Amino acid sequence: MGRRKKIVQECERLMDEPKNIRNIAIAAHVDHGKTTLTDNLLAGAGMIADESAGQQLAMDTEEDEQERGITIDAANVSMTHEYEGANHLINLIDTPGHVDFGGDVTRAMRAVDGALVVVDAVEGAMPQTETVLRQALREGVKPTLFINKVDRLISELQEGPQEMQERLTGVIRDVNDLIRGMTEEMDDIDEDWTVSVEEGTVGFGSALYKWGVSMPSMQRTGMDFGEIIDLEQADKRQELHERTPLSDVVLDMVCEHFPDPIEAQPRRIPRIWRGDADSEIAGTMEMVDEDGELVMMVTDIGIDPHAGEIAAGRVFSGTIEKGQELYVSGTAGTNRVQSVGIYMGGEREEVERVPAGNIAAVTGLKDAIAGSTVSSVEMTPFESIEHISEPVITKSVEARNMDDLPKLIETLQQVAKEDPTIQIEINEDTGEHLISGQGELHLEVITQRIERNQGIPVNTGEPIVVYRESPQGSSREVEGRSPNNHNRFYITVEPLGDDIVESIKMGDVSMDMPELERREELMEQGMEKDTAQNVETIHGTNVFIDDTKGIQHLNETMELVIEGLEEALDDGPLAAEPVEGALIRLHDARLHEDAIHRGPAQVIPAVRQAVHNALVDAEIKLLEPIQEVRIDVPNEHMGAASGEIQGRRGRVDDMYQEGDLMVVEGIAPVDEMIGFSSDIRSATEGRASWNTENAGFRVMADNLQPEIITEIRERKGMKTELPEQIDYF
Repeated sequence: MGRRKKIVQECERLMDEPKNIRNIAIAAHVDHGKTTLTDNLLAGAGMIADESAGQQLAMDTEEDEQERGITIDAANVSMTHEYEGANHLINLIDTPGHVDFGGDVTRAMRAVDGALVVVDAVEGAMPQTETVLRQALREGVKPTLFINKVDRLISELQEGPQEMQERLTGVIRDVNDLIRGMTEEMDDIDEDWTVSVEEGTVGFGSALYKWGVSMPSMQRTGMDFGEIIDLEQADKRQELHERTPLSDVVLDMVCEHFPDPIEAQPRRIPRIWRGDADSEIAGTMEMVDEDGELVMMVTDIGIDPHAGEIAAGRVFSGTIEKGQELYVSGTAGTNRVQSVGIYMGGEREEVERVPAGNIAAVTGLKDAIAGSTVSSVEMTPFESIEHISEPVITKSVEARNMDDLPKLIETLQQVAKEDPTIQIEINEDTGEHLISGQGELHLEVITQRIERNQGIPVNTGEPIVVYRESPQGSSREVEGRSPNNHNRFYITVEPLGDDIVESIKMGDVSMDMPELERREELMEQGMEKDTAQNVETIHGTNVFIDDTKGIQHLNETMELVIEGLEEALDDGPLAAEPVEGALIRLHDARLHEDAIHRGPAQVIPAVRQAVHNALVDAEIKLLEPIQEVRIDVPNEHMGAASGEIQGRRGRVDDMYQEGDLMVVEGIAPVDEMIGFSSDIRSATEGRASWNTENAGFRVMADNLQPEIITEIRERKGMKTELPEQIDYF
């Protein structure tokens, strides 16, 4: 306990010196060794025993993480490291690598200023490496690179210095190509963020055997790759670890090359906050002023069995202390801070206060969710955290015992609060609840945790795939009449350009931004000026345009018009699935002059009917979610692996040799990928490794549309016959 207490005291002392603080995340593709690397850093900081580093996986604190051998939740830890005579405080977040938990990575990036990207030397940069880099760079977080598992090149692949150098250079080149491609568009990054061995922003090593090197460490210790190969081949890994410990190499790189909050916040604040740049609060955030008004962004909500709900996040300005009354964006009133702490892996250590530039763990913020802005004065909240992928698969969950129903509903609401990439639909009438997530594993973990942590036995349905509906052409002008025939709306629908849909998904276009800025962004993505000027609302990835001129009473009715529109878009006309990528125009309206005759019961059905009929006229079709699939497999099983993709309505796009394995790359519908893991294992005798990445939605083949639409309508208890206008199947 004495050692831990000392570390906590040292962390508290260093919190007030932003120059010596580094907020970093470790991110990588699944199984490239992030958590093992984090163990090494904890051992280097004296927080766990040196000999257990690499096996302990101290940051995988949940039982299911230890069982499955993967990180599911991002975990925070604060540690200290001495570099060039000064002690540094390092707040580190270990993030998941599995694509289903990408939401945790995106949220972690909001709290940090630097990302240590880990890449497996044998596998090289993989699809999820690209995703985590994109998540980091979109948040203005600076990357460095650590190439892990170098020991495998020596012991398994028997590579000499020349071959190793070529392979490692190839990995660095691939990562730099990704960084270059992503930073070209970013005006606020004036320096070159590519990584280089010479500058010391690339490290190499083995997290499992606890040794690492970088150019500066080689110059300091006199080690070179020839000597490393000799020691590794002679099985003298302990000597390697003692002469060039991994934790020193990585933590030196963190202190030397990652920005401190004073350097990072002036660049990051304009990127993540759209408030008045000349206001006092903008100044205190950019200066990391611990005496200013408090501003904190919550990036993670966790549950502690004793303390209840804990909100973790980055303090950008001011100082957070027990007893403060704070505003939480999007909610009324204030929340009172019960306690303030810092994370030490799975444990939270209470401290008196946490000033600007640090990551704090706070209890008492009952209204906060992941993404909330918490502040001592009411202010413009931070930009919402845009998650790169959206839910593509749904399961129904019901409590086995009806007595558990209230507890289950409460737990599901808590799940949605902790993980915004999960969507929960609660049906109080049937007792059936739908959870939508990023993939089979995501939902499996959530339901398992409900049973294990909350003790609620549940029955889960078969996985259901989430579809979308989208217009393929332009409609004629369609009239929608209210039930009393006194109100009429004239509407057309056309497809929205792909670039505009992408901008809305990425959060570059939203109703929260100033009108002028939104108009310019839409025009840049190809929308005509007149249209961009008349945007009334954006719902999902659909845009509603008011093209009317001087219609009496329309202003006071517009709220109801939007309500009808949103209802129509949430449940499309084909199978009540969400509509995406539609541009809806209101051309004209005839409204009854008496407000009583144009209430919700008249306006909402009229608009809903007009939008649905216009969508049908615009040849609306069902879109299905697809996944990119990559399979690494020995030569002799290549045919079986590609057959597994093609047999699932998939397409093989590329096959190539990489080392002693063949790589098969392609795409396949999510619906067909359910149960893929057991089939690919048996087809390749368990020798294939694979991963999938969500790749958005595509129009489903015409011959499948009627069958799938009928299936969904039956499942939802709708009439199976389609409206008579839908006759193009």
